[in-house]
Amino acid sequence: MRSASRPALASHVRLAYDRSRGQHVLLGPEAVLVLNPPGASILDLCDGRRTVADIVANLRGRYDRVAEEEVARFLDRLVRKRYVEVGDD
Repeated sequence: MRSASRPALASHVRLAYDRSRGQHVLLGPEAVLVLNPPGASILDLCDGRRTVADIVANLRGRYDRVAEEEVARFLDRLVRKRYVEVGDD
């Protein structure tokens, strides 16, 4: 995942808040991925317009330590699982 990549949730998944768990989840066909707050924040910003660099800059305004490499690795894992799609400029 590059800094200029523009991640977006795949059309078959959605980000939701599960009140029974008290956490955000990523819902896909026959799958539920429970997210921690930083993971939910990352995915909430994945709209296909923002770049990875934009997402990291936004997160740095909310969290003390945000490493672009960690955000990219998180998104790479979700791309491999087909929860996230990536556009590049």
